[in-house]
Amino acid sequence: MLKEFKEFALRGNVLDLAVGVILGAAFGKIVASLVDDILMPPVGLLVGGVNFSNLFIDMSGKGSQTLEQAKASGAATLNYGLFLNATLNFVIVAFAVFMLVRNVNRLSRRTAPADGPPTTRECPYCMSTISLRATRCASCTSPIS
Repeated sequence: MLKEFKEFALRGNVLDLAVGVILGAAFGKIVASLVDDILMPPVGLLVGGVNFSNLFIDMSGKGSQTLEQAKASGAATLNYGLFLNATLNFVIVAFAVFMLVRNVNRLSRRTAPADGPPTTRECPYCMSTISLRATRCASCTSPIS
């Protein structure tokens, strides 16, 4: 059983997946920093000096001024500013993944080897696929010239 696990764990697909997960986590941290530290402060400034990470609704009615104070006092809060940041993180990551997949698909279309000459054709009577060498259609038994 240990030998089978070793074969499974050291297969190329599993190692590729592990590398992808690790790089994805690191990329997620970079995007989170980009949103929290670079993009949202100017957007907050443009909207009137708002710190999005400090936007919340105090559901306990304690009247905390900051999210840190509300958390320290154990107040129940609805953190819609953090949700906005997380949504922007997702949009950026989704766009980056879309661009990556789009470019990989373009490259794979360019480098796809050209297929050889066709080996099949359509029957003119029933439109089923038949061999080029066939003299009769296997589906409708029509003679093919």
